[in-house]
Order: sequence, then structure tokens, then C-alpha cells
Amino acid sequence: MNPVVAIEGLEFRYREGDFRLGIPELAIERDTTAAFIGPSGSGKTTLLNLIAGISLPRSGRVVTEGVEVTSLSDSERRDFRIARVGLVFQEFELLEYLSVLDNILLPYRINASLRLDREVRDRARDLAERVDIMDKLDRYPGKLSQGERQRVAVCRAVLTEPALLLADEPTGNLDPVNKWKVLDILFDYAERTDTTLVAVTHDQEILDRFERVVDFSQFHEYGELRPAQHGELVGAGP
Repeated sequence: MNPVVAIEGLEFRYREGDFRLGIPELAIERDTTAAFIGPSGSGKTTLLNLIAGISLPRSGRVVTEGVEVTSLSDSERRDFRIARVGLVFQEFELLEYLSVLDNILLPYRINASLRLDREVRDRARDLAERVDIMDKLDRYPGKLSQGERQRVAVCRAVLTEPALLLADEPTGNLDPVNKWKVLDILFDYAERTDTTLVAVTHDQEILDRFERVVDFSQFHEYGELRPAQHGELVGAGP
């Protein structure tokens, strides 16, 4: 079976600074759940961005969902990402001028290949109810707590029913009760739809829910891996 993510000979550097991420080979099998762990600045978020096609490596190949994203144009990578990858960003990337509901529905408004219909709207409301933000659908992000913003981001990522979910610290801003609610949504969705879930986390308490844990310390043996400087990690909207 072909893996959902296959990386070969990857090397990534920022234009400034001495950060370098080198991965000789990494494969993530389909229908699995994997956690990326390691110190801050070791490249975990950078790798999520490379898998999603937000960033491009200096050299090497990244194949995601059978598509070599490193060979696509900017617009092709964007369309691929919106339609086929669910993303939960560490900084949420919500649009402040849109309501909570419209933020959840955003992928359907910016990609012509996705059809926004009653079923999609009902699914958005069901997701919002499951994470207790149903009463906030008409609010704007500026009126939400950090935890509520995180839950909106999770609903948006799952709404398109992607085959691959990438989550950057999906429980980092949540209280214990909502942490497990959000995890249940991600894992229940992955199990129900045979979706691959890859998450960056520092939360040791949730690691036993993942089938595989990838420790970024192993990549220190491939060249020299130095922490990124503050503000260097790349983030982008969906």
C-alpha cells in the first residue's frame, strides 16, 4: 500500500539564519494516526507545512496523497491543499471579518471544486455543536477566547472530509474538558473515514492515543539540525 506521505532526501533551510531540517526518508502509512514530538524549533511545524505544500524544500521530494507537491505550482498547491488536506494551524488563521460559521465554511467559498450546499451547512453546525460553540456561530473571532478559536479551526479542518488531517498543537489552547472533546472529533473522524491524522504536540498526556510517535531527535543524525530563530516558522491560511 502506498503511504499517504512519502519524503525522500528532504533538505529545508530558511533564507536567513542557520536552521536546517534534513530528512533522508520518512513515510506515513494510510489510515494511521501519528504524532510529531520534539523540542520547540526542531522543525515539526515546518514539516507539516512541507507536507501540505505551504513551503517548498531546497531539495528532495514530498509526495502527499499520491501527488508530488514539490512539483506543483503555487496555485496548484493551494487548490490541492484546500480540497484534500485538513489543516489546524497553531495560530488558527481565522479571518476576523467573517463570522464563526463563515470561517468554518471558508474552504467551500475559496475553492470552486467544493460545492457549498445544505448538507455542508448542516455538517458545519453539527461539528460546532459537538465542541460547544453552536451559540457562537454569529460571533466574530475577536469576541472568542483562545480555546473557542481553536475549536473553530478544528471544525473548519474536518468540514471538507479530507483524507489527510494535519494539526499543529490542536489542544494547546484548550482546557482539559475541551481538549478531549477536540481530540474525540479528530480521532473519531479519522477512524470513521479511514483518514490519516498527523499532529504536532508537546502534550505527553495524549500520546497514547496515537498509533505512531515520530521523535524529531532522530533527524539530528542527518546533517546538523539547529533550532529555528524566533518568528521563522512559516504559517499560512487554508
